[in-house]
Amino acid sequence: MVRPAHRRPGQSRKAQYSLFVAYVIAVTGAVAGLLLALLSVVDPVGFAQLRIASQELAAPVARVTRSVTGSISGIDDNVSAYVKAGTQNRRLRQELADTRRKLVATSSLQEENRQLKALLQLQQIDKAALAHGYLLTSTSTSSKRIALLSIGRKMGVAAGQPVRGADGLIGRVLSAGPSVSQVLLLTDVENVVPVRRARDGLPALSSGRGNGNLDVRTLNIANNPFKPGDILVTSGTGGLYPPNIPVAIVVSRQDDGALARPLADPAKVDAVSVLRPYTPDNIEAAPAPAPAGAP
Repeated sequence: MVRPAHRRPGQSRKAQYSLFVAYVIAVTGAVAGLLLALLSVVDPVGFAQLRIASQELAAPVARVTRSVTGSISGIDDNVSAYVKAGTQNRRLRQELADTRRKLVATSSLQEENRQLKALLQLQQIDKAALAHGYLLTSTSTSSKRIALLSIGRKMGVAAGQPVRGADGLIGRVLSAGPSVSQVLLLTDVENVVPVRRARDGLPALSSGRGNGNLDVRTLNIANNPFKPGDILVTSGTGGLYPPNIPVAIVVSRQDDGALARPLADPAKVDAVSVLRPYTPDNIEAAPAPAPAGAP
């Protein structure tokens, strides 16, 4: 015989026990509530003591619950602070990037203004110059001292032409391309320049040492009258370099001459002038120099 799919509670002993226990709990709860209500009316003091005792029993559970709630709240605050900090950091990084871009733009404008002022000053000094340009790069460690000039044959630049800056002689054009040229610097060992001392016209020869300085030797080997601080200018002897262009300042005396430092440092010079090679026919008059610090 097939058993019914659903049996009544009365036909299951387990279900009967569960139903009985539920009734007992409900009745017990109702009786307890009634007794507590009567106790609060009959004996308020005892009821208060009982309530305090129940609160003492429930206090640990309340503390744990409060701690868990506080921890969750703290986590929420930390997450919120982290999110706000991330937003603020992004905003600060953006502001920093904007400030950096403005600073770069300002620096570029300042550098451009400085170069234009140097070029204007140079044009005022050398009004008869063939062309004006900028030194793009210059060697500083190699024994071969060469600089790259920003102009070439299109501007009339050719090999052998003197190159000078606002402070003094730079060197001469070594080779010229269509739009750039190579300049053999004054400090190269192969560059020999006839010079004279500015205060008395003492003739000498200047040659590069390959390390940024110059050797200066008089034509009279037996005589070495150089002193630190002496200013040397081009003499015009032998052609090529026009006379009276500032060249160097004597740093110290040596046994056979003097050690000098160029007045125009290629590493710091931007604007330069390219001059026509000197001959008495193409130079009307060379202005007398007025170098600072000349004795």
